[in-house]
Amino acid sequence: QVQLVESGGGLVQAGGSLRLSCAASGTIFSNLRMGWYRQAPGKQRKFVAGITSSGYTDYADSVKGRFTISRDNAENIVYLEMNSLKPEDTAVYYCSALGISWGQGTQVTVSS
Repeated sequence: QVQLVESGGGLVQAGGSLRLSCAASGTIFSNLRMGWYRQAPGKQRKFVAGITSSGYTDYADSVKGRFTISRDNAENIVYLEMNSLKPEDTAVYYCSALGISWGQGTQVTVSS
């Protein structure tokens, strides 16, 4: 079983940037497909970005060109670099391993 802990959320103005981190423990991290998801108030959790063990990435259309997912297998960390943030990016962001294990989430609030 993998344990995930997110960090790096906060309050930022529209157009700003944040970098989220997700630290993993308890398993062979480098073998796992990792992903970031987000859930806005009153809405379902949605996929944001994913990265395979070999580094292949994919993104939701709404964040393409603005967000970048990456991983450091030596440190067991996955990152989400978020640029050109918009108020509609406001949500709780969750890290996931294989869509099965989840972190506790970190709040991102983008003010207009």
